[in-house]
Amino acid sequence: MNSIENHDLAALIDHTLLKPESTRDDVEKLLREAEELGTYSVCVSPSMLPVETTVKVATVCGFPSGQHAASVKAAEAADSVSKGADEVDMVINVGLARAGKYDAVREEIAAVRDAAPKPTVLKVIIESAALTDEQIVAVCEAAEQAGADFVKTSTGFHPAGGASEHAVALMRRTVGDRLGVKASGGIRDRAAAEAMVAAGASRLGLSSSRAVLEGGTAGSGY
Repeated sequence: MNSIENHDLAALIDHTLLKPESTRDDVEKLLREAEELGTYSVCVSPSMLPVETTVKVATVCGFPSGQHAASVKAAEAADSVSKGADEVDMVINVGLARAGKYDAVREEIAAVRDAAPKPTVLKVIIESAALTDEQIVAVCEAAEQAGADFVKTSTGFHPAGGASEHAVALMRRTVGDRLGVKASGGIRDRAAAEAMVAAGASRLGLSSSRAVLEGGTAGSGY
């Protein structure tokens, strides 16, 4: 038996389509499916904005590498908000984090925060699988200091891997109840989704939401 009711689990999901080969028709299917399933939001590439849907709209910036100038990330975020995005998931410069340059990480997050001020929700993708525990903690602290609303595990595109229960739990301990924690990348079945929630995730990034909600196992993907 599932420990989380379907409607409660769906309400935590950013129903996601970020594959570079996606078409406008693919996005339209995503929107209708999100509405049918009752997910919290959709998450689509910025080039697909604006969209019309009854759920919240999230997008990404600096995606997927994070190796963009902070000014470019900020401009991308501002453009997305002008086209109706309610939430922006930004990728940090992971190389800065791995080099211990946490002030620089904080500054780039702050630049995006300034470009996409509240009530826009800002999620910070830290690529946790590529970081040590010490680096995860430091980057989460930088995100909080810069005014982010969420920290997020992964893009789902990094070869180091996606979300893990360990990373989610560490991120939750670091930010307490002050920020949200989004688990994304490699969550392909109901058990994995519920495990991430149990570890402390308050949002889930899923590309195969229907399969997860129906208790099956999804194929490869975000």
